[in-house]
Amino acid sequence: MLKTRIITALCLLPLMLVALFVFGPGLWAAFSMLVTGLALWEFSRMVGMSRRVMAPYLGVAAALATLAFLTEWHMPPVLHVVALLFWLAVVPMWLARRWVVRDGWLARALGYVLMFPAWFALVEWRPEPVASQAFALLAVMGLVWVADVAAYFAGRTFGRHKLAPAISPGKSWEGVWGGLVGVILYSFVVVRMGWIALPAPEWAVMLMAVILAAVSVTGDLLESWFKRSAGMKDSSGLLPGHGGVYDRIDSLIAVLAVSNALKALGGL
Repeated sequence: MLKTRIITALCLLPLMLVALFVFGPGLWAAFSMLVTGLALWEFSRMVGMSRRVMAPYLGVAAALATLAFLTEWHMPPVLHVVALLFWLAVVPMWLARRWVVRDGWLARALGYVLMFPAWFALVEWRPEPVASQAFALLAVMGLVWVADVAAYFAGRTFGRHKLAPAISPGKSWEGVWGGLVGVILYSFVVVRMGWIALPAPEWAVMLMAVILAAVSVTGDLLESWFKRSAGMKDSSGLLPGHGGVYDRIDSLIAVLAVSNALKALGGL
């Protein structure tokens, strides 16, 4: 299993880096659409969407993303506010009450609310294949990876108090705090290295990083709850040793949406 995970990661990492630093705007938008589209397909399976409904549902999503790119349409402030409210207010309530969603208009709207802000964030954080933009987006992605790794080791070492045993038994509050500490240190280093240059004081960037680290946890838990309520171990088997695409980017989906909203609404 570990060997399979490593081989898959070694295949995917170069592709991601080439796409991030080399692909032109159109190809990058299409690549981002592929990633979020596969995650949307997996979400559709988890809520029990039939194939008859799934095909036009995914087709409409692809058409809307293509139209937005071709017309250079960006998310207006009101939709960024919706994304913030969803991740900062609705999702914590969803997890606390453990709502179960099945295919219907609510589930279909939810899929778009999950994936479209993440797709827009990928396109808007890196509109051109220039190093400064690529490193900025890589820094946002890196925050998720650092939070995951720090939380894993802190949880393994100090974990005593379960975070959400009914949703993800392996997660602990000690892991969450370890992840937050790791992200604070990471954001300090990233700002000093110039990977992400925002017209904001250092403390504000670090505060934003803490918010994003917290959001990454809720993104992970939300996808875990979708799988648990659907009786699924993985969102799919697309990535050998890793499960599905949504399994790999559950936290990133949340962090992308919130980071892009904070950047847009803050005029950064």
